[in-house]
Amino acid sequence: MSTTNGSIAPGASRTTLAPPATNTTRPRSTGLIPTNNVTTKEGVTVRTRIDPTLTVDDVVRQLCVNLKVTEPSSNFALRDKDTDELVVNENLRKKIKNKANLKLVNSPNIEAAEIVQKLLVRDERTCKMALWSLKKFIREEKFAQEFLSHGGLAELAQIICTEHGNTLAYALEAMHNLMDLDYGWSTLDNTFVFKVVQILSSPNSLINVCRPATAILKKLVEADPMNAPGPLIASSSRAPPVAPPGSVYRYGFQIVFQQMRREKGSLETVVNRLGSADTAMILHSMMLINSLLSHVNDTEWDEFISELERLNVRKAVIRLMSSHNIDDLTSSILDFQANIVRVTYRKKSTLVEPEVEPLHESALEYIWHCSKVQEERDSDGAVLKWQKLGFSSENLVHEFQEVGELGLDCLRNFVADDPDLFSKVILEQLSRPVDRRCPIARASNEIVELLAEHWMIFAPAYSTSTTYQPFFLNFYRVHALATQFFLRMWNESGSAAGDFSRIVALARSQVKVALQRENMKPWHEVEHDFLDCEYRAVRDRQMQELEAEDDLLSKVPVRNLKEKITRESAEFVRQQRIQCLFQGAWFVNGIPTPANGPSRRPNGHWRFIRLDNGLKYLHYVDSAVQFAVRNGLEDLPERIEIAAITQIATGTCASPPNNLRDHLDLSPPSNLTPSPLSFSLLTATEGSLADQIASDQLRWADWTDGLNMLRRDSGHVTSDETAGYIKALTEIGLKIKLLDLSGEKVDIPSGLVAGPPPSNTDFFFSDLI
Repeated sequence: MSTTNGSIAPGASRTTLAPPATNTTRPRSTGLIPTNNVTTKEGVTVRTRIDPTLTVDDVVRQLCVNLKVTEPSSNFALRDKDTDELVVNENLRKKIKNKANLKLVNSPNIEAAEIVQKLLVRDERTCKMALWSLKKFIREEKFAQEFLSHGGLAELAQIICTEHGNTLAYALEAMHNLMDLDYGWSTLDNTFVFKVVQILSSPNSLINVCRPATAILKKLVEADPMNAPGPLIASSSRAPPVAPPGSVYRYGFQIVFQQMRREKGSLETVVNRLGSADTAMILHSMMLINSLLSHVNDTEWDEFISELERLNVRKAVIRLMSSHNIDDLTSSILDFQANIVRVTYRKKSTLVEPEVEPLHESALEYIWHCSKVQEERDSDGAVLKWQKLGFSSENLVHEFQEVGELGLDCLRNFVADDPDLFSKVILEQLSRPVDRRCPIARASNEIVELLAEHWMIFAPAYSTSTTYQPFFLNFYRVHALATQFFLRMWNESGSAAGDFSRIVALARSQVKVALQRENMKPWHEVEHDFLDCEYRAVRDRQMQELEAEDDLLSKVPVRNLKEKITRESAEFVRQQRIQCLFQGAWFVNGIPTPANGPSRRPNGHWRFIRLDNGLKYLHYVDSAVQFAVRNGLEDLPERIEIAAITQIATGTCASPPNNLRDHLDLSPPSNLTPSPLSFSLLTATEGSLADQIASDQLRWADWTDGLNMLRRDSGHVTSDETAGYIKALTEIGLKIKLLDLSGEKVDIPSGLVAGPPPSNTDFFFSDLI
């Protein structure tokens, strides 16, 4: 280090930090090194020229020598004076290039040890200040390791269990930030989890306390052994996987839900907060609900889903859809919508078994009781019970085979809407000749099939909808309206038993019309379309549709084939999108709109981003010009953790004007128009991690949907391009399959009837050759 010439501000000195003048293979910098101000702990500012080929340890060592610091240089570190970001080898060049103001501070090791000691004192003011620093530094690897080695986790957990107010809020934020690391917090026990649930549920908890408490529970839910990276310890086929010793992936849905059960009303509190005036609180609550839905296990599935339905969570989300200030919630609402698709698919796939499932038996008993019909016997002495409600037989397992538990739930809700009306309709049908009766139960199941087909409830993987679907979330109400429409069409047309399929076709046509433009259409128009339309008008429109439509596509085997191809197409597009992320791409660094919250100022006009093979980080580099990026991650020094991204928001930033492209330190104008090709990677608490603008629509679709598909609590599609690809691949695949069948002159039946079971068990399956 040597003194250089030049004027120096009062109270400051100027030094040069460069490699020692000895033989070395390290290349020296040949250009002029930008000046950085370094402020010491005593407040002295030193203007330095730092050689970017030095390591951070070398820079700190030379600073200590120049400033005649007697303590070892290992006790010190450099931080950005404005952001408190720790200067490490990976970001040193960027700090030099940006002329960042730096400060010489205690090393992370010293800082962590001091903070743990301050937490032990339990003085409110000292503790609060220590927690404020802790929540900022805990994400740093060196700091976190030292903090954990000094027993900091236990002290932090104890503070959470005993403190309140802002001290508790800071402690919860620190714990949440610590949980961004995939190690160090595996010793948190059920007592701690229960305490967080109590904090979340308490009516006295402040909003700034509830937000991090909700986020912690979300982290615990997602810390499921199934999500653990690397191989899992083998377990029996029926038992859940076991995380390796010391792994934080040992919690999951079951641990959290068990503690939520203990605190009465905790889940209700989370749902109620969807109506909060605080957008961040709504966002955290939505993300917790989505995580619970994504990770619910088979054991608690029925109980959890039933509880959510009882709390009217769908209605709460529909209200959010109709709100005017929910741009930050769009991704979470679409995630919830995709999760409900999974729930609906599972219900449709679950057999109705009243002899095995008490809930199924209870629902059927309620339906029978409300019908006010008496059981009878036919001339052969066989029981006539469920056929009187419109089923084809007394075998309910077979009757609900295609619609499963979803069909039973829909029928029960239809009855519960107006039990007296249901009884009246059933008795009225029974008063008619047998061939003139409308089979209400069969009609209900057919409507379920039609709605599932309309909303493409085929694949449990993810939803392909890119817009809000409030009518889908109102599935039971839509079912009730469509069933009433079916009954009215039957009566107005004077139908008989042989006309059932014709009325089903009318209902299919009306479903398409009534539920179109779902994200814009008001609910009262849906009611009008189902309840007030005339039979002749519906029939005329349906005839016009039949002229332009192939009847082959309406056959059950073809619909089932379409479901299978849809699933395959969705998975194919998903893999293609993620491959695009592996390859990487250049983006323009956009200027975020004010509504997008705080963001990180980039260091150049362009940014190249690439996903690592572990699917954990987005690595990137900022540059004034585009250049050829090598394979791998060597050219990409910066990174963003995928787990930190809570939302991929679109249409959020604008292209920088020409005068800002080379002067990124200037304030952006206030009248910027967001680009339709822009997207931002948002966190729940820190604003935007990245604001990018794609070069074209295809790249925008690749990355927004690819990033959404990477998130653990997500699965929805953002772009019309991706949804269009899935649809196009499905149609092409379906046509190819049908061409194969037509070429072989195979007759496709309208339905398949299973043959009788074997008369005995005197048979075996031969080995395949």
